[in-house]
Amino acid sequence: MCSSSQARIQGQVGWGKPGVVIAETGELRSALHLGFKHYKTTSVVVPRDEALLPAVWMFCSSNEYFAAVKALDRSLKVVPTSLGRPGFDAARWKKLASKQYPHGLPAPYSEDPTQWIFKGTITPSTSPLQVAVARLLGYRWPDQEKDGLDALCDRDGIVCIPPVGGEQPAADRLRALLAAAYGKKWKGTTEGELLAAAGFAGKSLDEWLRDGFFEQHCKLFHHRPFIWHVWDSRKKDGFHALVNSHKLDHKLLEKLTFTTLGGWIQQLRQAVKRDEATAEARLAAAVDLQERLEKILEGEDPYDIFVRWKPLEEQPIGWEPDLNDGVRLNIRPFVEAEVLRKRPNVKWEKDRGKNPPGAPWGEERLNDLHLTLDEKRKARQKKGRK
Repeated sequence: MCSSSQARIQGQVGWGKPGVVIAETGELRSALHLGFKHYKTTSVVVPRDEALLPAVWMFCSSNEYFAAVKALDRSLKVVPTSLGRPGFDAARWKKLASKQYPHGLPAPYSEDPTQWIFKGTITPSTSPLQVAVARLLGYRWPDQEKDGLDALCDRDGIVCIPPVGGEQPAADRLRALLAAAYGKKWKGTTEGELLAAAGFAGKSLDEWLRDGFFEQHCKLFHHRPFIWHVWDSRKKDGFHALVNSHKLDHKLLEKLTFTTLGGWIQQLRQAVKRDEATAEARLAAAVDLQERLEKILEGEDPYDIFVRWKPLEEQPIGWEPDLNDGVRLNIRPFVEAEVLRKRPNVKWEKDRGKNPPGAPWGEERLNDLHLTLDEKRKARQKKGRK
């Protein structure tokens, strides 16, 4: 490579340029580099001529390259210069690349929904049920294109697991979306196979949504869930709603609290009048949930959102989430109110960065702090903000 002057190892100079990123340890695994910043434990090979990228990729991803580097550097972590020392026969690898990739290198693609280049497709996904639920709730991946499933997606981002307000139960809606996604490949056994793969063999889609989805969702997305499962603590006969947190602004939380959950409460009040078994207990649980959600809407300590790097006058008053602040901060009121099906493994400890000048919470980079509404309102008044 470097010895042939066809390609060279680069650091910051390689940012913004296509190339091959190579791990400096283990088997020297490689991947196409899109020009972004990379970990210190990797190095990037950038061809001097971009037209040689397919050939460089063929070489750097081959066993031959791995053997050549290890023959020169047997250390557990090879030095970056060792990655550029093997001789690179440009003509040979260019010929091999033209056979392997006659139409050029494929566009970046991943079937893993945790990757930003994932396109939101259900059937080839490594987690089809998780992707299907996210699609049903109207979540979109950055690289996702419009398709025929969009018409089956919920518009407001609230899908109740039991039937509420004239809507179909979530399991029925999810099943219809899955059948549309699989098309002719959807068979009578497909649903059972998907559930078995998700660890719910012999159980229903409704049971998975109630008891398995959210815990698996948290684990898959590294405990930064974007679909939240709000419930009233009754597993089989209670209120369960899946909510797209990317759409959950103050207005939508009001809808969830007073319209959606309010409709459920009205159903239960009628059931109490009919003297149905467990109706009173179910009603009490739903009313309690409504009261907890109201506390989140109000945002008084400890149901407030605290953003360490924002000055006091810019702290949210009530449920005023900013997506840019991230799930870890915005989900805290729901965790404090204990309205989520499972508690995500989220901690609010010290982190890096600086606090705003003059922050009343001092210079410590703490995140598990609570501010009263009175404190925040006075700060806004002092700064002339509403």
